Amino acid sequence: MVRNFDKYSYPSVPRNETTGTRLYETPEGHLVPSVTTILSGTKDKTGLQNWENRVGKDEAKRIRNEAAAVGTSMHITLECYVEEKKREYDFSPVHSQANQMTDIIIKEGLQYVSEVWGSEVKLYYKDQYAGTTDLVGMYKGVPHIIDFKQTNKPKQDKWITDYYLQLAAYAHAHNYMTGTEIQNGVVLMCSRGLEFQCFEMNELQFDKYSYMWFNRVKQYNDMISESKNS
Repeated sequence: MVRNFDKYSYPSVPRNETTGTRLYETPEGHLVPSVTTILSGTKDKTGLQNWENRVGKDEAKRIRNEAAAVGTSMHITLECYVEEKKREYDFSPVHSQANQMTDIIIKEGLQYVSEVWGSEVKLYYKDQYAGTTDLVGMYKGVPHIIDFKQTNKPKQDKWITDYYLQLAAYAHAHNYMTGTEIQNGVVLMCSRGLEFQCFEMNELQFDKYSYMWFNRVKQYNDMISESKNS
């Protein structure tokens, strides 16, 4: 893997919480929501609510917190690997699990990444949205937005529409900022049971998910406008 971090000069896109809401401030001075905020705000939460009702609020909270801890640790160790920083190891259950999952993603997924242009890159698109992508670079010889995910159990493709929308959103932002023409993305995922999964978005799917993504942006903006006017 070639670390070509000087290929693009990414401007600062800091977080701004002066309004009480987590926003990003673009170089032009626009305060914009994150990709994850838009997706969360426009997501159908019926299935999630049914699951919480089934397992109970306390158990649901415990599962979410544990998954978040493992996911954060996994992302940090993957970032260390990509940026050639020392990976910290300890023997806590969370970090042990995350390190095993990291090693699987490196072996099964990052073997196809020949060049990296950016790690944990903050991106924005006009005055509409911003966010941080895990990785940008060459995957299987083609420019890709690359995202890392952990999951409690293996996913089916039909369950991860929002992951594809996230890839499309970051591709548009990277293209806007740098003049690239990225139309591909990939999610590299490992389950708590150490099963690797790879979900790829090609050029045809990019058009489909781009359309869906900008509809979600409009839906979110309409919701914000309605709440301000109510």
